[in-house]
Amino acid sequence: MWEEEAVIEGPYHFDLALERMARDPLNKVDRAKRLIRVPIYKEEPEVAEIQAVGTVDQPAFIVRGSELQTRQQVMDKISTVFQWDLPLVEVHQHFSKTALNDIFEKHFGTPIVREFSLYPALIRPIIHQQVNMSFAVSLTEQFVKTFGFEKEGVAFFPTPKIVAALSTADLRNLRFSQRKAEYIIDLSKMIVSGELNLEELAKKPDEEVIKELVKIRGIGPWTAQSYLLFGLGRRNLFPMADIGLQNAIKNLYQLDRKPTYEEMEKYSKDWHPYLSYASFYLWRSIE
Repeated sequence: MWEEEAVIEGPYHFDLALERMARDPLNKVDRAKRLIRVPIYKEEPEVAEIQAVGTVDQPAFIVRGSELQTRQQVMDKISTVFQWDLPLVEVHQHFSKTALNDIFEKHFGTPIVREFSLYPALIRPIIHQQVNMSFAVSLTEQFVKTFGFEKEGVAFFPTPKIVAALSTADLRNLRFSQRKAEYIIDLSKMIVSGELNLEELAKKPDEEVIKELVKIRGIGPWTAQSYLLFGLGRRNLFPMADIGLQNAIKNLYQLDRKPTYEEMEKYSKDWHPYLSYASFYLWRSIE
């Protein structure tokens, strides 16, 4: 067992991040102790623990892991997932001059936490397509608990190889639609065969990633943008087709109907180059 302290630039409101993550039953969160135990996806999976020991303005963490030889790899992964490299002070200063100022003040310092691996980052939005949030969360939990595995009580998504070998009936038994079952299995087969290389795709610009992903059956612009935002941590994504985002803007501007794409384009002009944070905080405003 190893232990390392990490000190980052504030603001960073880890407690608000944990509050949001605790809504997902797959996450092992202890809000009282201000910690989360997370899956580290690699050839030999392991579990790491992150515990906040600082404040919003002076964030500090204790990270614990089990394999000493992978210590730096785990620290790098956690820093990437929790976006410790992005000074949120710059984001808040940017939005203090916009219509989103009050929302950013209310959720001050809340980071966007990325998915822990690229494959789950693409599978999750496909599962979430065209169903309400509570059912989407339940369906994802069943999928992971049925076909994935646990280590030290922490859930890991199944590998593409495992999912590629499933039948659509296997997923239908969990209340997946026939088409969604086909999408997930076919996507997994593409990854296993090497036709889709997520590591290589991650090196490409946003537009190229979207262009490649929407060629795949079952992946549209919304899913591709969700993957860019929560899978790759890209900072200037604004998925206008997202119903939650539309409702949040409707509330913000007190509209009597959902905004048009043209209106959303106009409202969001001042939010570049941090559209991803605008999207995230707008979602927070209606959660």
